[in-house]
Amino acid sequence: HQIIFRCILDLFEKSRGVDLVTLTEELNTKNLLEKVEGVTYLTNLINSVPTAANIEYYIKIIEEKSILRNLINNATKIISMGYEEKEDAKVLLDKAEHLIFEVSQRNIRQSFVPIKELITDSYEKIEDLYHREEFITGVSSGFDEFDEITTGFQPSEFIVVAGRPAMGKTAFCMSIAQYASISKNTPVAIFSLEMSKSQLVQRMLCSEARIDAHNLRKGRLAEKDWAPLSMAAGRLASAPIFVDDTSGISCLEIKAKARR
Repeated sequence: HQIIFRCILDLFEKSRGVDLVTLTEELNTKNLLEKVEGVTYLTNLINSVPTAANIEYYIKIIEEKSILRNLINNATKIISMGYEEKEDAKVLLDKAEHLIFEVSQRNIRQSFVPIKELITDSYEKIEDLYHREEFITGVSSGFDEFDEITTGFQPSEFIVVAGRPAMGKTAFCMSIAQYASISKNTPVAIFSLEMSKSQLVQRMLCSEARIDAHNLRKGRLAEKDWAPLSMAAGRLASAPIFVDDTSGISCLEIKAKARR
């Protein structure tokens, strides 16, 4: 069937009609006619062609079988890589996750899109932005002047916060993470290569409660600090923030964890 289908595609690409005669000739030219059991089998195929009435159902069956075939092929690759032991286990684990993830991604990959469709979508978004009362169109940082410049963090953006040591980069990023998760209920993942989970949490608690971090580290909190600290702990506990402080984490591990 694969051979027959390839020949049908070849005929189509040559802008030739596809019927029993042209297909037989194409197969014969390529010395493949006997391999597909000759003209008799082609005739039987034509006579057993299902009607176009159920075409959507047939397409769905083909798509499902394709997914299963890809899953089997990638699973076989994973098994082979495991037995060969040519690479580090962590690298193999990342490759295995990528292969499985790839199967699901194939179903949502897009091809070329006519600009007419893109213009329509873009115009609708522009209209939506025009009718909005607020000027923030992405995820707000909590800093009004910063948001006025960026209009918020937009999907698919890659943003780098750079600066010399002890300039407040971590404090700035943590403040944004807190605001996005607590005020806007936006899920936030934090990979910390320098500070431990407990240190990050203490910083967030102090920031949210607006208490002196130095006093907290010394265990010298004032009586008035406990109420705001307790309320801050409650807000942070219900926020969708996820922290990973794995030391020496690699890009492969970050990719794998973010993928999950």
